[in-house]
Amino acid sequence: MTALSVLGLLPPGGAVTGGRILFDGQDLAAASAAALQEVRGNTVGMVFQDPLTSLNPTMTIGAQVAEPLLLHREGIGRKEAWARAEEMLRLVGMPQPSERMKAYPHQLSGGMRQRVAIAMALVCEPKLLIADEPTTALDVTTQHQILELIDNLRETLGMALILVTHDLGVIANRVDRVAVMYAGKVAEQSDVRALFARPRHRYTEALFAALPERAAERGTELHTIPGLPPSLTVRPTGCRFAPRCLFATAECEEREPELSPDREPELSPDRVPELSPDRVPELSPDPEPQPEAGGSQLLGAEHRFACFHPVPYGDAPQEQVVTPPPATATEPGEVLLELDALVKEFPLTGGPFARRRGTVSAVGGVSLAVRKGETFGLVGESGCGKTTLVRIVAGLEEPTAGTVRFDGRDLAGLSRAERRAHRRRIQLMFQDSTAAMDPRMRVGEILREPLVIQGLGTRADQERLTASLLDAVGLPRGAVHRYPHEFSGGQRQRLGLARALTLSPDLVVADEPVSALDVSVQAQILNLMRELQRDRGLTYLFISHDLAVIRHLADTVGVMYLGKLVETGPAEQVYAHPLHPYTRGLLDTVNVPDPAVAAAGQREPLHGETPSAAKPPSGCRFRTRCPLAQDVCATTEPPVSTPSGAGHQVACHFPLAVPRLASTV
Repeated sequence: MTALSVLGLLPPGGAVTGGRILFDGQDLAAASAAALQEVRGNTVGMVFQDPLTSLNPTMTIGAQVAEPLLLHREGIGRKEAWARAEEMLRLVGMPQPSERMKAYPHQLSGGMRQRVAIAMALVCEPKLLIADEPTTALDVTTQHQILELIDNLRETLGMALILVTHDLGVIANRVDRVAVMYAGKVAEQSDVRALFARPRHRYTEALFAALPERAAERGTELHTIPGLPPSLTVRPTGCRFAPRCLFATAECEEREPELSPDREPELSPDRVPELSPDRVPELSPDPEPQPEAGGSQLLGAEHRFACFHPVPYGDAPQEQVVTPPPATATEPGEVLLELDALVKEFPLTGGPFARRRGTVSAVGGVSLAVRKGETFGLVGESGCGKTTLVRIVAGLEEPTAGTVRFDGRDLAGLSRAERRAHRRRIQLMFQDSTAAMDPRMRVGEILREPLVIQGLGTRADQERLTASLLDAVGLPRGAVHRYPHEFSGGQRQRLGLARALTLSPDLVVADEPVSALDVSVQAQILNLMRELQRDRGLTYLFISHDLAVIRHLADTVGVMYLGKLVETGPAEQVYAHPLHPYTRGLLDTVNVPDPAVAAAGQREPLHGETPSAAKPPSGCRFRTRCPLAQDVCATTEPPVSTPSGAGHQVACHFPLAVPRLASTV
């Protein structure tokens, strides 16, 4: 809402009712509609979270990038605007920009659409760019490319940037100053290094504690913030975080703390709180605050926070909740799901008669085994075949070749009736919980639907089971009377998990279930999934772009690249000693929530574009981006080997032999 207010793009019913928005000496809050029209896309550009919904599906890419020039630049013709649009696409790293100019948004990948959105926002060379979650749901390499692009363009064009994100790793690595917001208020703002080294507000402290990277060890419960954010339909009294803060007193409930400068003395080097076992950032003193235009110092460099009981300096972190001891892990049992040389190819058609012009190799001979009671984490860039693979497992796609065995039975040999009954044992948890639920149905109907389809129990039995499922996922039983849109994102994901558990499955396939959630809600969902796994003996096939989440949750990790499984093994071994160059590149590309890691500059992120699955490279498919590639990589597909033993497998001619330091991810 803050970002949308700058451009006057608040939804119907929303309005700026107080304060000012000073941009280059002009108060945008009091500006007329015509004045704002001159600012939007001209001196202030904006990149929205979902480029597919912010791009016009009926217009070509070239027409959309050229449109701001035609609106805001007098005297520029269509030919010149088209040429400058193509130049901007080239500047944002769009491959084959002249061809992409004629394409439509649906013909581009997610990363390419985001590049188009950035090109549109920058084509008029604005003074300020607002990027609202520009990398949410993108894989780590595409995220790295987009953020690098924004950084480079910011320096080249000399523009300011407001980056809105819930990814603390992005904050630690990409910004200079941070404002932490809670319930419509700035809770704390500071230089990024000072904030991560010495958070002062209890909400900031709790956010950091909820990070998977901060867990005591893999598999332990993550720190969570109790309760829910307040409803803002009625203006809260006192500190807005007080109902969820274990340090709150009567004073916190009676009056609201002001955003005040940090008056504590500067930290000496021996009192700087640790961020990681072997890295401590060097903190420079906060510079004197400089008055902003109009006298405001809200966004000055000074460390400011609004808390009556701030985190004290030099003390051990005081967590918002007490972490329970780790539960005794159950040893994985027999193989539940086994894939053997699984292949899936899609026909590539074109022309007026939709003639077949080739095939797309989505999955190219994948073999893996998932044991009962374990969590198998599947990682890789977008387009590597993860979702296609799980759709085959769930029975939504038929394999081109290979076998899928579940609990010892080949699924290809099942009759239609047997397939229907079998689907009860494998359930899906989707990335977008909103799109996965019928908005016209109440929650009770949504949860009962699988039982009705399978003909299980009477209505009374179904309602009792629905109530127990809501109890299990931590939602009130009264939720059965509400619609999906009446819930928050985290609550809808709990509903998605409840629906997946309705038929008491053996395997839950979770496709990016926490990618769009903030860190505190993410911790709640991950804790819930692990608790239900212990209580119900569930097996998870968990897909995620977030490597920190996979490391925390998964027992076994599989790394996919362009339809191939290039490395598998126990999670700790894969992260501490990756054998495949692609795995190491993924780990080095991750934005670690520690500014000192970025400052160290010892990481080697992945570069280059993933080849087309319609024309995968010969031999090793990763060779076109691999720093170790040799002639044999182009002619021979690498065999699967176990150079380090203990079930750690890699498909590489030249696996990494030198152990690396334990990953910070």
